[in-house]
Amino acid sequence: MTPQQAARRAMALTLGFDVFIAVCAMGFSGLLIWSSENPRPEFPVSSIAISTCFFALAVTVAFLILGIQKQVWRHMGWPDAVRVFQGVCLSALIYLPVMLMLNGLLATPYTTLTSALIIWTIGLFIGRMFALSRTTHAPFQIFSPIAKNGQPVLLVGDSQSCVHVIRRLQSSAQTNRIRLLGLVDVQPTETGRAIRGIPILGSLDELGDLIDVLAVRYKQTPWVALTGTARQRDKTISILEIASDHGAEIMALSKDQTAQVLEPVRPSDLLSRPERHLNIEPVRNLVAGSNVLVSGGGGTIGSELTRQVARLNPASLTVMDASEYNLYSIDMELSRLLPGRHQARLGDVRDMKRVSDIMAHAKPGVVIHAAALKHVPLMERNLCEAILTNVFGAVNAAEAAAAAGAKRFVFISTDKAVDPDNVMGATKRLAEIAISRIASRTGMAASIVRFGNVLGSSGSVVPLFERQIAEGGPITLTDPGVTRYFMTVEEASALVLQSAAIQDKTAQTGLYVLDMGEPMPILQLAETMIRMKGLVPGVDIQITTTGLREGEKMHEALTYEHEAVSSTTVDGVWQVENMHTLSELFDKRLAELIEAASRRERSEALRLLGVLVPEYASERAERARRWSA
Repeated sequence: MTPQQAARRAMALTLGFDVFIAVCAMGFSGLLIWSSENPRPEFPVSSIAISTCFFALAVTVAFLILGIQKQVWRHMGWPDAVRVFQGVCLSALIYLPVMLMLNGLLATPYTTLTSALIIWTIGLFIGRMFALSRTTHAPFQIFSPIAKNGQPVLLVGDSQSCVHVIRRLQSSAQTNRIRLLGLVDVQPTETGRAIRGIPILGSLDELGDLIDVLAVRYKQTPWVALTGTARQRDKTISILEIASDHGAEIMALSKDQTAQVLEPVRPSDLLSRPERHLNIEPVRNLVAGSNVLVSGGGGTIGSELTRQVARLNPASLTVMDASEYNLYSIDMELSRLLPGRHQARLGDVRDMKRVSDIMAHAKPGVVIHAAALKHVPLMERNLCEAILTNVFGAVNAAEAAAAAGAKRFVFISTDKAVDPDNVMGATKRLAEIAISRIASRTGMAASIVRFGNVLGSSGSVVPLFERQIAEGGPITLTDPGVTRYFMTVEEASALVLQSAAIQDKTAQTGLYVLDMGEPMPILQLAETMIRMKGLVPGVDIQITTTGLREGEKMHEALTYEHEAVSSTTVDGVWQVENMHTLSELFDKRLAELIEAASRRERSEALRLLGVLVPEYASERAERARRWSA
């Protein structure tokens, strides 16, 4: 017997049992009413037979409409019990008009129906409780909105969001895995009342006391689950602080409104920006049916860009990366997402011959250049390698793309390119300028997109903090006053593609910055990540300060002071009017810089980088002055 046949058989048996109990209940009810009459009339055989047949028909129709036969008895909970009650009521409503039409043929119809419904309901639940007792040994759990053996959960949010969440949780498979103890309203206007049987216990000010009381009462510290306005950044941080101080693990309800799955709070939840509803059609029009190439496609940003492009039905997708493992990983993913229409090419963007060969074979209409070296302190110590990858590699990719006939070139820049005082930022700023010049010369449309840190990217602070917390600390900070912009990789990649779709003018370059909200203090991020593990900063995990490393700033910016910023048609993307003027010697000095870097002449390469990016030279001079003072 196949699983489908077994399921159909089980549903048929379930419906058969319910209808059989209904028949027995109506027959027994008729017999009971007849035997209680004095004087006792002739036994109403025809009346009982007619009422039983029509009642059985009404029950069958009602239960099929509500799908009660689909219930799995060994997993029944409160929502299933409610559904059974609804089925009983609907059966009565369907039977009532029939009973009225047959009134002349039935003996004591109202009394018989009332007693039949009571007997039938008892029979329905006895059968289900028997099945439940064989599996859970807790047959009365079916009548409790709270799963007695589930994980205790205290729900925190606004009452409006809680209504929808409770409804979904009570009607989902999670009902038997969690034990919803009560609600904490962030806007306490209805304390003492209940929502769908779940009491509103108090406000955020009382959260700590509630956790302690519930932990004692239920002999287990409850999870604190966030929903609605409780997921706003300031409230999340406040709740995390209270929960960790009282030993409670904090969870969040996923944004999937159909699932509402409890999951741990992640660093990305701290961003708490409003969900953007982006029009995907401009990006689809750019990508669908086109040959697309992504350099650095195995990295954090590059791989996410690759995934999003693959879902938009490109004619072909070529991924280029210098890391064998990264390339292998994304190649395996694309084998599922875009079978038969993708290529993985191992190659370094510094190798002009290899880049040109890959471009010539791929014939891309759209090129997304995400390959880069980005670790600030490492690039300070490896200046020439940063220049060769971030500048020469970008120039190679842009030149090869134009030669292969690409119509659109997208360059991933960084907030560190603004007033750079480190090598990484200066090389990305120089690449911005060089790509703009190539686009104007070749007729290719170029999009340059600046944004800050991506949460969870390789080499970023979040994985470092997670590893240090797992090791028991301490967490190391460069400076407690440092702030940084953060964005999720999914959001950043989506907005990069939106920026690419905006810029469609040939021989022009569009410079865009992403709306990254307010910068986040790194100290706050560290403390919050400790609290996410249910630990207390400074008690369970220590935080130490190491001092700013080479090339690091206290605060980053997304634009220069002289750059004018204007809105675009895409929410979250701003266009920058860059008034940068180039020296007639730019191309010559750029070639000299690349030559010096190739010969590993560090001092000369550093001097030329300062000449080509004057703001970098002035920042370095100011920094040297401060250090010598």
